[in-house]
Amino acid sequence: MKRITIVTGHYGCGKTNLSVNLALNAAKEGKNVTVVDLDIVNPYFRTADFKKLFEENNIKLLAPDFANSNLDIPALNFDIEEISCEDSTLIIDVGGDDAGAVALGRYTEAFSRYIDEIEMLYVINKYRYLTNTADEVLALMLEIENAARMKHTAIVNNSNLGNETTLELIEASEEFASETAERAGIPLLFTTCPDTLAEFSEIEDIYPVKIFVKPLWEK
Repeated sequence: MKRITIVTGHYGCGKTNLSVNLALNAAKEGKNVTVVDLDIVNPYFRTADFKKLFEENNIKLLAPDFANSNLDIPALNFDIEEISCEDSTLIIDVGGDDAGAVALGRYTEAFSRYIDEIEMLYVINKYRYLTNTADEVLALMLEIENAARMKHTAIVNNSNLGNETTLELIEASEEFASETAERAGIPLLFTTCPDTLAEFSEIEDIYPVKIFVKPLWEK
């Protein structure tokens, strides 16, 4: 993982859960970690929901003024350019689709100074609406890149069906993920898998994740 990791994707693809896992794993490695919540679109499933968890693991959280409230107003109260200068690993959770990437686009010039230290991950979930095919995924990916004025560097296969996820479902998504990455011209970085199932998987590049983000009806 590079020093600055930007996580994007379609609504409900699981990017926030991935961001939380990336942050916690980096902290376990002894890194100084800052999570930037750039999700100014969706009032639910934000990294800002995990403030207490981050505090317990010495992870700094920067979020919009109105995160964790019933207001959904784009109000960014932090300076990413200043944060990028700090000796810290940044995990940036971007709002869904091109609407969320508009916020990221505000900082394109600042990020251009750290281009060699940035990875921009596009999270895909074969089992989500509007991302069932490589064509659909690539169309949304291009919209995000145009809005953010940045290019993705890798794809993460996060195909799942929540509590109904099985190894068979994950393995069945590998061909789809590989085709999508090949057509996009960027690598398939890894495939996520619930940590309770990961040890049984035969997928080569597997990334075990804990499930922190749950549907509202399960909370």
